Amino acid sequence: MPAGETPATIAPPVTRQQFRDAMACLGAAVNIVTTDGPAGRHGFTASAVCSVTDSPPTLLVCLNKSSSAASAVHANGVICVNTLAAGHEELSNLFGGRTPPEERFARGQWCASATGAPMLAGAVVAFDCKIVRTVEVGTHDVLFCEVVGLAEGGAREGLIYFSRRYHTLPGAPEA
Repeated sequence: MPAGETPATIAPPVTRQQFRDAMACLGAAVNIVTTDGPAGRHGFTASAVCSVTDSPPTLLVCLNKSSSAASAVHANGVICVNTLAAGHEELSNLFGGRTPPEERFARGQWCASATGAPMLAGAVVAFDCKIVRTVEVGTHDVLFCEVVGLAEGGAREGLIYFSRRYHTLPGAPEA
């Protein structure tokens, strides 16, 4: 390699499609992220959710800035990350599409969490959160969310998205 050149300057840039295809190889839990408050009730499907730290308990959630839910999420300042169970594929698709919010929430059983964000009955787990920081990166806002409450739904099987399809992930056998 000539002096002054690095592998990054030699390799062609990664295209949007190459990146999307590679990300299809990264399996992830499927979540419905919900909010409610002064800006109204809204929600979206997300697989870009992960743990940041356990002290204080914090999640990272990526939100497309062009999402119909974005303004409500930012204005309300609270979310509930509802991790979906096997059998929630239709609900995931509903929250991932262009369906109006009131029609999204007409499906499933919802109750208000401590923050007021809708919590899905039957979710594997629900993380009730307040948004404590937002960082803009490209087309998305990265939300850092402090977990203020948890609810386990008792589901035995989780739902993941891998290779552009839903898959059921079996839980641990009962002891």
